[in-house]
Amino acid sequence: MPKDSGIGASSKRREDVRFLTGTGNYTDDINIHRQTYVYFLRSDVAHGKINTIGLDAAKAMPGVVRIFTGADFEGVGSIPCGWQVTDRHGEPMQEPAHPVLAQGKVRHVGDPIAAIVAESLEQARDAAEAIELDIDELPAVVDMKAALVDGATKVHDDLTSNLCYDWGFVEENREAVDEAIKNAAHVTTLELVNNRMIANPMEPRVAVGEYNRANDESTLHTTSQNPHVIRLLMGAFVLGIPEHKLRVVAPDVGGGFGTKIFHYAEEAFCTFAARAINRPVKWTSSRSEAFMSDAHGRDHVTKIELALDADNNFLAVRTDTHANMGAYLSTFAPSVPTWLHGTLMAGNYKTPLVYVNVKAVFTNTVPVDAYRGAGRPEATYQLERVVDKAARELGVDPIALRRQNFITEFPYATPVAVEYDTGDYNATMDKLIEIGDFDGFKARRSVSEENGKLRGLGVNCYIEACGIAPSNLVGQLGARAGLYDAATVRVNATGSISVMVGAHSHGQGHETSFPQVVAEMLGIDEGMIDIVHGDSSKIPFGMGTYGSRSIAVCGSAMVRATEKIINKAKKIAAHLMEASDADIELKDGQFSVAGTDKSVAWGDVTLAAYVPHNYPLEDIEPGLEETAFYDPANFTYPSGAYACEVEVDPETGKVTIERFAAADDFGNVINPMIVSGQVHGGLAQGIGQALMEQAVYDADGQLLSASYMDYAMPRADDVPFYDVDHSCQTPCTHNPLGVKGCGEAGAIGSPPSVVNAVVDALQSAGKDVTHIDMPLSPSRVWAAMNS
Repeated sequence: MPKDSGIGASSKRREDVRFLTGTGNYTDDINIHRQTYVYFLRSDVAHGKINTIGLDAAKAMPGVVRIFTGADFEGVGSIPCGWQVTDRHGEPMQEPAHPVLAQGKVRHVGDPIAAIVAESLEQARDAAEAIELDIDELPAVVDMKAALVDGATKVHDDLTSNLCYDWGFVEENREAVDEAIKNAAHVTTLELVNNRMIANPMEPRVAVGEYNRANDESTLHTTSQNPHVIRLLMGAFVLGIPEHKLRVVAPDVGGGFGTKIFHYAEEAFCTFAARAINRPVKWTSSRSEAFMSDAHGRDHVTKIELALDADNNFLAVRTDTHANMGAYLSTFAPSVPTWLHGTLMAGNYKTPLVYVNVKAVFTNTVPVDAYRGAGRPEATYQLERVVDKAARELGVDPIALRRQNFITEFPYATPVAVEYDTGDYNATMDKLIEIGDFDGFKARRSVSEENGKLRGLGVNCYIEACGIAPSNLVGQLGARAGLYDAATVRVNATGSISVMVGAHSHGQGHETSFPQVVAEMLGIDEGMIDIVHGDSSKIPFGMGTYGSRSIAVCGSAMVRATEKIINKAKKIAAHLMEASDADIELKDGQFSVAGTDKSVAWGDVTLAAYVPHNYPLEDIEPGLEETAFYDPANFTYPSGAYACEVEVDPETGKVTIERFAAADDFGNVINPMIVSGQVHGGLAQGIGQALMEQAVYDADGQLLSASYMDYAMPRADDVPFYDVDHSCQTPCTHNPLGVKGCGEAGAIGSPPSVVNAVVDALQSAGKDVTHIDMPLSPSRVWAAMNS
């Protein structure tokens, strides 16, 4: 029987009440007395030298409070990068300055040149039109390989070239991999693209800066996935504001998908300007601004080679990738194509040798950083496409080839420096075959053929490293911050609880699932527990929400803090019942003495904690509040198997997703309904990448897909009803909840499943098509069929 509450119950999301009734509190809902508005004048050329910025006419416009340019930020810090990568020669990456407002040059369309602060947004926008700009347009570099040619235009004049780093992993494997490929019985080679994506969360970015001159304190309200990290980066490295004088608040946030992890120039500007004019300053991004100022995702071009022996055992994998950094280094950008990508190139397979080379390149485009999955989808797409192609070249069943090479014994140390603690890849594949009704596929294909359509079935296996950790490891890999998390459990006198967490909820359902954990441990009603997050003045230092880390890392800190609460509460209960605390048991909200009928209720113990009449204060101090930090020993490794069925119209090339099945191993599951929702959302985003989404620049660096007129987002009729299962649980062995992570899985496993299905459909019709680059638009599919 399904559980009604606690861990494993599909408790309804309590936060949805305010979201669905329009009573959420988003950053744009925040309006402060004497508030001003900022409009950013952005570059309309991708690369240019700023000669002059004529402000006289604009300053005289009605309502203008002040106009800022790059000159106002001389002496102010650069927007920092949070991760340093060392190249394969032992040299640190090239790391250019990233000014808040452009200084001397503009480097991408959308680069902010001036910021007009006015009494209204309309007045600020009008004044921007009166600014006289003199910019000498320079050649733009957009293509990554062209950017590395000798003599190519440099994005940053002070760098030696447009190469950020040339990274090799594992470098000592390089010669052995080359030799294995040279001598292999069969080598499959594939060149492919992980297309550039724009996250487009429902809520655009917003920043409201506020300054209190009386106490010299600044407050930033912002749409962020990690307010403490924003406070650290902006305060310490950009504006020089001591942390105790800077508060960062991220209230309700309408989606992030990675794009709201990073510290952006607009946040620093609003905080800086509020101090400069002693008035609140507000910026709300338009959707058009979001397209050219939010960090983009993916944008990798890769050649991958898979070597097999005569018995079809995997021998080696070699990849060569060009990864686009855009014009500047965003917060986590260097880590995405390296440590979040290279460490997953073993996949689910016992391949003994892997070598990954990544050349990160600066171009005159919007900076590129983490987007749902961040490196893991790119790795999975490469590996699962080349495995599928190998199966077709060898004339063997794609599932059988995968099974033959699955890792089956755990823990398993991969050749790319990570250790999978647990998993069962055959079990998820078995479950996929069941829920995907593979036995019925032949009949469904026949029906499609009768209707003049081509039907294909594509499969994929994935493994993800998430719950990013531990701090000592990621520190050695270049992270400039620890990746632990923290929680404070504060029990009130009447027994209700406030849990302050470092994780931030922007759609994940923390306000529902986190109380389920605490309620299970204490045996009390979930409704007695409130989750507090998103305000650096109220919560312990935390590292935010991304990389499917919330329940595995912050949830584990919450468990540790709750264990401390239980231990102290048992001592109080022991005094109340005149027993030894070693004999006290807690079950269903009741403390009892083992082997007796003596008991005392949770509420009586919590009241005694604050009204200590019945125990000596020299033994137990009053109150019931505990904090715990948790730094994981390892990543968590969710895995799964996905299947997609498509129909292809041979007349037009249009691809329709007919069925999609997903069997995932997420370890122990806290709330099955929320987990299913996370998978559904990820699948939609992955299908969007596979079939329709792509950010496109022309040769001059103009973003051609700069609105929903040209950037196609999936709609309800573009996706099917999904068959989702997460019953194949192999609990994580190194966190107290046995949880793994589910937020990114759908986006990781779906793109190769879709592409594999389309290739299967075309090959089943006798078309000699081995690969089509994403997105698989009708024109691309039609061209592949008719080439």
